[in-house]
Amino acid sequence: MLIFPAIDLVQGKAVRLYKGDYAQMTVYSEDPPALARDFYNAGARCLHLVDLEGAKTGETPNLDTVRAIREAAPLFIELGGGIRSMAAVETCLDAGIDRVILGTAAVTDPDFLRAAVEKYGEKIAVGVDIKDGRVAIRGWLEKSERDAFAFCREMQEIGVGTLICTDISKDGAMQGTNRALYGELSKTLRLNITASGGVSAIEDVKALRALELYGAIIGKAYYTGAIDLREALEAAR
Repeated sequence: MLIFPAIDLVQGKAVRLYKGDYAQMTVYSEDPPALARDFYNAGARCLHLVDLEGAKTGETPNLDTVRAIREAAPLFIELGGGIRSMAAVETCLDAGIDRVILGTAAVTDPDFLRAAVEKYGEKIAVGVDIKDGRVAIRGWLEKSERDAFAFCREMQEIGVGTLICTDISKDGAMQGTNRALYGELSKTLRLNITASGGVSAIEDVKALRALELYGAIIGKAYYTGAIDLREALEAAR
């Protein structure tokens, strides 16, 4: 299982939200490229990036910071947040991003999603943010009417290869991850599934590894010291 340490960006800073609430935001670093180097030096080879401002606005306000992170360390980088057009996809890929994550656009613009998957294949992933069994959109500020499991099955039928699934109720809460959710997704889908939200102890990493997931994202637990990244990387193997 791959470990993706996470950097969430607001105004060029690395931050974390509590359960997706922008009013409950903590700044952990004003130098995200240095964080990326720290991750690499600890043994990480993957990075999960989210432009939180872009997720709300549909723009790419942190692109310069993204480019600086790309230059800082030779990591496999996936990026999500506000990518809602083919032009935005191309801008991110041109900036050296390895995989682009579509979230809101995957729900609201299925024709765009299909076109992006057809053109870029495995360079396109879908972020499925789950709230009360439904798919949340626009930076988690809105809850759509789409059933989360039905949506995931539809993504598989379209040809999406990788899903990043977040249980919003667990994100940043340091209360453990939703193992039942990821176990069910792993059993019912033939996709690379990355768990996001609530990975707050090494036991969570071991449990997700036992479910044979593709990846796990570690955010707040790293920044607070609850998880040692080197230990997590070893547990994931």
